Amino acid sequence: MKKLMFSAMIVVATSFAASAQDSTSYGTTLNKLLEVSGSTKTFIGVIPQMISMLKTQVSNSAIPEEFWTEMQTEISKFGGKDLGALLVPVYQKYMTETDLKSIIAFYESPAGRKFAEKTPLITQESMAIGQEWGKKIGEKVISKLMEKGYMKE
Repeated sequence: MKKLMFSAMIVVATSFAASAQDSTSYGTTLNKLLEVSGSTKTFIGVIPQMISMLKTQVSNSAIPEEFWTEMQTEISKFGGKDLGALLVPVYQKYMTETDLKSIIAFYESPAGRKFAEKTPLITQESMAIGQEWGKKIGEKVISKLMEKGYMKE
């Protein structure tokens, strides 16, 4: 019985160690994907906006500008890796490490590098088009509501 319990404990301990290694490997692969896809750069690009919003919310003139500059530098230095670690469980739910490696291979190709480089521009222009499209849909719905008598001018 003792041998059986000992064997079971060894199996459990080994599986936890393998899982931790898999998780570390997965995290490293995910960080590489976030880097080659341009996501890390995008995340870090948002940090100045976050700091600016915090400055506005705190609005304490006793806080020197150097504090905000230091915070922005510190968060930018580690922000991408911190976020990558937080995203591991989400990505693991939907993507295998092999999937991530295949996507990385795409992003390391000329077409993938171009896609990563142009995605922020495509997103920016698409958002403007989406806003205009949403505005037209809203106007159409309001017009129909008024036409059917559900709403007055």
